[in-house]
Amino acid sequence: MPSLVRVWKENKLRIAPWLFLSPGIVVFSLYILLPIFQSIGISLFDWDGLGEKKFIALANYSELLQDEAFFTSLKNNVTWLVLYLLAIPAGLFVALFLNQTTRGIRIYKSLFFFPLVISQVVVGLIFSWFYDPSFGLLNTILAGLGLPTIAVLADERFVTYGVIVAGLWPQIAYCMILYLTGLNAVNPEQIEAARLDNAHGWRMLWFVILPQLKPATFIAIVVTVIGALRSFDLISVMTGGGPWGASRVLAYYMYEQAFSEYGFRMGYGAAIAVVLFAIMLIYISAFLFKMYRDEKGR
Repeated sequence: MPSLVRVWKENKLRIAPWLFLSPGIVVFSLYILLPIFQSIGISLFDWDGLGEKKFIALANYSELLQDEAFFTSLKNNVTWLVLYLLAIPAGLFVALFLNQTTRGIRIYKSLFFFPLVISQVVVGLIFSWFYDPSFGLLNTILAGLGLPTIAVLADERFVTYGVIVAGLWPQIAYCMILYLTGLNAVNPEQIEAARLDNAHGWRMLWFVILPQLKPATFIAIVVTVIGALRSFDLISVMTGGGPWGASRVLAYYMYEQAFSEYGFRMGYGAAIAVVLFAIMLIYISAFLFKMYRDEKGR
């Protein structure tokens, strides 16, 4: 016992952080790391979720390479990823607009913040009504302008873009909050020094403000990428993967194969989940490596 007390006194600065982190590490291991390895394991089996598992090695992954629906979902995920990143600059410019002390600015902040506090299901319903070809606001405007109406959610050409626009609404609000928080921490002395050097507008933004917003940008990119790759709610509410599977993404296709009446193929669904996780891991790791290299090069 005395030896433990002595060890604690000699190493408490090293041990104390791990004691505080240990509950989080345990929860993270149980609910994040363990399911990842379980999914990898299940992807090697043919299993319906209840019966006996049959080991088939990499057969599920071989089937993915010949699955047209998988490649459609993958293509849609890439589209989501590219267009979803528009939320970051949009959120930044909204934050710059709202970062003022003019009268009534709190009302505008509340209006822009509103999409973030409602659920994705409600967002999906709102945009489903907005796109409705019979009474939707979009087609009412198009008809008023003398343009042909568009059944966005029933047209293979437009459905993915229509759902992405719905997803961008709350995502821009999230990025806006991150940047508003970051703008409150911008060093005013650097701003004043830049003004004395005759820096205004884009030069001020690019060389003075954005470098101080790197932490907010990092969080915005990571959260936006993860949100784009795991998109499910809006597709489930607005299209159900239709029309004819045109709006499927990997997360929704995984659900269809593993849990819906179309499949109960847990192994195949797990293989899709592993591919989705690998894409997410590669993208985030590349971005983290780039940030680390930039910080190390300073």
